[in-house]
Amino acid sequence: MTSHTRRTRIALGAALVLGLVGSAVAQPVDAEAFPTKNKATVIQYLKTIAGTSIVSGQHNKEPASLPGQYTQQVKDITGQYPGLWGGDLMFRGQDAANRQRVVDQAKTEWANGSLVALTWHACSPTGPSTCEFDGGVKTQISNTQFTQIVTGGTALNTTWRQRMAEVVPYLRQLKDAGIPVLFRPFHEMNETWNWWGGRSGANGGAKIFQQMRDYFDAQGLDNLIWVWNVQDNPQGGWSGYYPGNSYVDVVSLDVWYKNYPSTADYQQLQSIAGTKPIAIAELGEVPDANLLQSQTRWSYFMIWSEQLRGNNSNTEIQNTYFHPRVLNQGEVVLP
Repeated sequence: MTSHTRRTRIALGAALVLGLVGSAVAQPVDAEAFPTKNKATVIQYLKTIAGTSIVSGQHNKEPASLPGQYTQQVKDITGQYPGLWGGDLMFRGQDAANRQRVVDQAKTEWANGSLVALTWHACSPTGPSTCEFDGGVKTQISNTQFTQIVTGGTALNTTWRQRMAEVVPYLRQLKDAGIPVLFRPFHEMNETWNWWGGRSGANGGAKIFQQMRDYFDAQGLDNLIWVWNVQDNPQGGWSGYYPGNSYVDVVSLDVWYKNYPSTADYQQLQSIAGTKPIAIAELGEVPDANLLQSQTRWSYFMIWSEQLRGNNSNTEIQNTYFHPRVLNQGEVVLP
């Protein structure tokens, strides 16, 4: 994008927020903005923009019946849609029943020119396939139970494989539509609030990540871009949770202990990633100009749902979305 084009976008975006231009500016981009692509195209794109640009992202949490509610808030505030839409395969019964709505939204976002990301807050296989967050996703299981989950032939492993099979038809729809998905399972693997987390080493979180990828690969889901994730806790040692280069496509960080990634966080994640793209997968505050200009290897950021308005003023959100480094919907151009 030329500097003139970007200046024009910024001016139009600001004018739209102020109500100074007509509705024509806000129309969605051509429905064929993103034709069918494979995952390698998206991964290469994220590598290519490192150092110069960053894709804006917005997560959409439950309810699954409203899978675009928070991206619409971005549009209401800035006149822009994010360059990356984030959704979730969910956990509660009513939301699992609406997974099709999430998949349909992903198709729409891709057609309109945004990249697509999915997280999965999976319920523990020690309980039912749908659950509440507290006591279901956010729960503790014993080391023995975890070992059984990742050991073939056990009852818990069988249950877990059935649990994974439940989401395959939804992911397959996106594969059949030619849509690569930034897929982030077992997020915050170094934290202990979730049933899969806090287990460093080859037989811990790394193993369950590897087994999920092996299973989904065997189902032919070669459209999934595997995003590995840790949280910015001060204990460090993130590499102990890493499943290996052959299992990971993007290395990502959730930033909740601090407002923004520290220099040490940024360096630690790069040391794990090597040449792979790195990303901020969850963030409560929109990146400011200092972060955007000092930590330039981040390929995308994702603001967490209600934190968009809960932690940021309209001016702060606008400043981020109009920043010259930030790529919004319609500005993400895949080769």
